[in-house]
Amino acid sequence: MTLSVPRAVDLRHEPVDKVLDRVEQSFQVRLDRQAIVRKRRSVGARTDRHTWVRIERRGFDRIGAQGWNGPEAAAVLTGVVMPRWFAGFAWREEDEPVMWRADEFELATAAPVGKAALVTEDPGLSDGWWAALNASLDALAGQRTPRIATPDTETATQDLVTAAIRETFPEVSDTKVDEWATAHADLTWANVTGPEFCLIDWEDWGTAPRGLDAATLWGNSLAVPALAERVWKERRQDLESRTGQLMALFFCAKVLGPHAHPQDPRLKPAREEAARLVAELTVGGTRHR
Repeated sequence: MTLSVPRAVDLRHEPVDKVLDRVEQSFQVRLDRQAIVRKRRSVGARTDRHTWVRIERRGFDRIGAQGWNGPEAAAVLTGVVMPRWFAGFAWREEDEPVMWRADEFELATAAPVGKAALVTEDPGLSDGWWAALNASLDALAGQRTPRIATPDTETATQDLVTAAIRETFPEVSDTKVDEWATAHADLTWANVTGPEFCLIDWEDWGTAPRGLDAATLWGNSLAVPALAERVWKERRQDLESRTGQLMALFFCAKVLGPHAHPQDPRLKPAREEAARLVAELTVGGTRHR
């Protein structure tokens, strides 16, 4: 029987041996099963041919009209430091409205900066790292694509921005996005490597409100004030545009909204930043740091 709603699964705890077997057979590789990297909706591992394989599970309700071949589609991007994509395939999970996708990439030479989306200590990144980040984000933003970004697997639309901001900050009446640009759409500390910069995990990239990437990295730095300040300084042009301010508030809404976690180290700084952003957006001001 086909289910109308996919079963909720957290791949950090779900058995995946059969999935790994299928991927090994299809790619003709052996995965290092002793060092599997598990996330909520994906797993990844090195292979015996010195590549990296990422496997994701996603329900039909989270796959839009453009499909979800983000890593493959990203192979055409230029000027962005990212692993080379080699191959990919997808299959449907039996009796559930769920798709699996596996992609094989060049192995990044450095590890992710963070084990999770946010960091609680300054990673001490070099000026060269920041220069590479800026060059990649600028190059990415300047390219055009018919893809629509899917941050947190939700399609980046005006309605999404408006709903998220007004639910938590109803005093902000004007949430109109004036500028759109190509974005990675999941720019967390787990998706950038260091000390050598590389941008990984391209499942959700596409057109998004300007500043989404900068706001995501900034927001995931709020527990380390000096790091958040550095992100803002480096991406000032994006974050001090009106749309960039909206994206910063959009991120704060996720931290402070109905699903806020009382132990989240970003709570207090997010409240302070949100208060400033609301004031600036409601009076038409611009932040200066």
